[in-house]
Amino acid sequence: MSDIIDPEGYRANVGIVLMGDGGRVFLGRRTGGRGWQFPQGGVRVGEHLEEALFRELHEEIGLDREQVDLVGMTRDWLTYRLPSRYVRRNRHPVCIGQRQRWFLLRLKGTTTPKFSFDHTAEPEFDQWRWADWWEPVREVIYFKRPVYATALGELADLAFPGSPPAPPPWL
Repeated sequence: MSDIIDPEGYRANVGIVLMGDGGRVFLGRRTGGRGWQFPQGGVRVGEHLEEALFRELHEEIGLDREQVDLVGMTRDWLTYRLPSRYVRRNRHPVCIGQRQRWFLLRLKGTTTPKFSFDHTAEPEFDQWRWADWWEPVREVIYFKRPVYATALGELADLAFPGSPPAPPPWL
């Protein structure tokens, strides 16, 4: 089953902000030390967004839907374009970027589950850590930073009703 790529060349994608105890968020190190990011992945043809969300959650970090509460999602799709050196022109259709819907999940219970990264032949992550709410904006690869800032800004009200953390001065 293939991912959805729209006529403009953007791949439909779900992004996952997983919040643990104390309001910190899961951040995974890309396999081989290629930076840190949230779990995310493509939406397959015929797949509903929530199906893609929970499939990616399991594939990338080994959690099932019973281990989390779905708190909310961004109102709209957020888009980023890949720098030309990252565009794989040998694939058809050519994907020039991602159009993402971001979801906020909260872990159930007070103990951190055992995350596992071996549910696919090519694991996305090889390490993880908890991060403060805005820290992932600084950690993710540069071309994803505006989308991370927008998603976290929008989801902050759901994550921290009445007292969302202010964006840092560097943002």
